Amino acid sequence: MQNPPYFTDDTIVFGLLMLLLGFVFYTSSKEEGNWKKFYKIVPALLMCYLLPAILSSMNIIAPEWTEISANGEEIKKSSQIYHIASRYLLPAALVLMTLSIDLKALMNLGFKSIIVFLAGTIGIILGGPIAILIISIFSPETVGGNDFDAVWRGLSTIAGSWIGGGANQAAMLEIFKFNQSKYGAMVLVDIVVANIGMAFLLFGIGKKEAINKWLKADNSSIQKLQDKVSNYQESVKRNPSLTDYMVILAIAFTSVGISHWGSQIISNFCTQTFEAVNDPKSFASTFGGTFFWMITIATILGIILSYTKLKTYEGAGASKIGSIFIYILVASIGMKMNLTSVFDNPGLILVGIIWMIIHFIIIFAVAKLIKAPYFFIAVGSQANVGGAASAPVVASAFHPSLASVGVLLAIFGYIIGTYGAIICTFLMEHVAPQ
Repeated sequence: MQNPPYFTDDTIVFGLLMLLLGFVFYTSSKEEGNWKKFYKIVPALLMCYLLPAILSSMNIIAPEWTEISANGEEIKKSSQIYHIASRYLLPAALVLMTLSIDLKALMNLGFKSIIVFLAGTIGIILGGPIAILIISIFSPETVGGNDFDAVWRGLSTIAGSWIGGGANQAAMLEIFKFNQSKYGAMVLVDIVVANIGMAFLLFGIGKKEAINKWLKADNSSIQKLQDKVSNYQESVKRNPSLTDYMVILAIAFTSVGISHWGSQIISNFCTQTFEAVNDPKSFASTFGGTFFWMITIATILGIILSYTKLKTYEGAGASKIGSIFIYILVASIGMKMNLTSVFDNPGLILVGIIWMIIHFIIIFAVAKLIKAPYFFIAVGSQANVGGAASAPVVASAFHPSLASVGVLLAIFGYIIGTYGAIICTFLMEHVAPQ
């Protein structure tokens, strides 16, 4: 935990984040001058992510902090902006962005997306033990430890997070019993390195044409889907009225309400009916969490609504409003990234960075081998490492209609996360210095 930031009021912090987003969009819209040159190098989406991270690093804003009460007790406090963005705006965005999707065209993306995603998973499984082997050559104490203090036990939680998500991470902590007083260091590595990886992927989006050329990728299926959606948007395009905006928001937030309501009912049913769901050691524990079901239901609702007349609200700007929600989520994710924390535990951070590099090497190598486009690399990687909260962000940076691809792959990651992390952990235990 850190000292209180300059601004602790979420209303003020949200205003700052919106100011940053407005600044980025205004400057990136310039058709000439230095700003145009700047955004040719640095994608606007990356700036929406980095600027809040810079404010967080300067302790102007913060995701969480510690305050001292009048009687000297430490009180932990946190910003609720990310929680609101991920629980309210994300499902709303998924519904609005999926409204214009053509499910058949989505299925035509084929198995390359799954293959690249699984390559990313293998990269995480192999990356952990290889990172330990490399670091143990010159700093065995960084990756050593005995009994429940053994570093490999702590790294198991990162493997769970990077293949699946929060539920898989908690499962690894339960299974391998890492010393919880040292768990904070692992959470730091998870957040810092995952955010560095996301920044790398966002930067690559600005260079996607050059990367696809190097990969010799067949981008036709993605282009067909984008063209199909764009043509549909053009055919139903109209000057939106106040009624249009109210109906779009009604579609979005009614769906959010249904998603939350349904997720509570299903998660309660699962926890009360299936014993395995209550066992953190089981992969089935994923199905006891409301976030998993909330994202799943929102995506299904969007797909269902795409077969109704409500689909025509895409012409009034449904996906654009969804994109606004996604960019607010991006800013709130960036706010969680403190760039100075890289220096807090450099040894473990280096383990995480090597781990992430190996993940990228394997996923890029497989994509090159099967000539898969950069879209599959970026979304496949983020579906592993970032999960359902950030995979749609990366997918929608290519085209709003592609957000659901990120969600579907992330849900797949949740299901296989625990098993993949267990394999990774056994390998890490085998190579860790005693």
